Amino acid sequence: MSADMPTLLVLMAEHAAYEKAIFHPDGKAERLLKAIFETPVRLYCEVAERQGELIGFVSYTYDFSTWDAGEFMHMDCLFLREEARGRGLGRTILTKLQQIAREKGCINIQWQTPDFNEPAIRFYKKNGAGDLAKVRFTYNL
Repeated sequence: MSADMPTLLVLMAEHAAYEKAIFHPDGKAERLLKAIFETPVRLYCEVAERQGELIGFVSYTYDFSTWDAGEFMHMDCLFLREEARGRGLGRTILTKLQQIAREKGCINIQWQTPDFNEPAIRFYKKNGAGDLAKVRFTYNL
């Protein structure tokens, strides 16, 4: 999959644009390759392809919940190109992530999406996800 990194960076840029965020690819290929392929693995990434062309990806990590005293999966990104949406692929990806998380012994899968991303919110709710009203903060370092 390391050969897919240039296309994966393009998909990440498309995802950022879709979420009205800024994406700078500078130096990210090397850091992502290290996080995905070196031990210990820090980032897991699966790609979706159709006829040999990448049309989407999902990335996730594992973290520990203080409140639940257990490990959970954090889905960092799920992105499908417009032409890949509405065909059941997103549901297939979520089902696969649930399987992986159960096998790992995770208590749940967590993620976030911008509050203006109504299509994603409808999709997640339609597929059984519950939402939590929270505000996400970040310190840029």
